[in-house]
Amino acid sequence: MSAIQEFKDFISKGNVIDLAVAFVIGMAFTAVVTAFVADLITPLIGVAGHFNFSAWKFAIRGSTFLLGSFLNSLISFLLIALVVFFLIVRPVQQMEARAKAKKPVPPPSTRECPECLTNIPKKAKRCSACTAVVTPME
Repeated sequence: MSAIQEFKDFISKGNVIDLAVAFVIGMAFTAVVTAFVADLITPLIGVAGHFNFSAWKFAIRGSTFLLGSFLNSLISFLLIALVVFFLIVRPVQQMEARAKAKKPVPPPSTRECPECLTNIPKKAKRCSACTAVVTPME
C-alpha cells in the first residue's frame, strides 16, 4: 500500500474528522469567550474601578508589561475551563458512574489459604505458597 493511500485511509477515519471538527468549534468558542471578556467583562470591572482595565499597563526600564491584557486572557481561560468542566467533564463522570453502578460485580475467583492466608484460586488443591493441601471449591 502506498503512503498516499495510507494517508487517505487515516484521514477518512471518523475519529480524525471528529477531532478536527471539535478543534474548529473549540477555537470558535475560544474566540467568542475572549471577545466576551475583553468587550463586556473587563469594561464592567473597569467601571467599578474608574479606569480602562484592558489598557492597564506599566513600564520598568523601557519594558512594558500589559497587565490588563494578561488579566483578560486569564479570565477567558477560567471561563472556558469552567464551561468545559460543567458541560463536558461532569456529565461524562456522571455517565461513567452510572454505567459502573449498573455492571454486576463478578464473584471472586480466589480464596485465602487457611494456613498462610495467601490468595489462591478457588479450584486449587494445594497452596502455591506453603504447599498446604486445601479442599477445592466450586
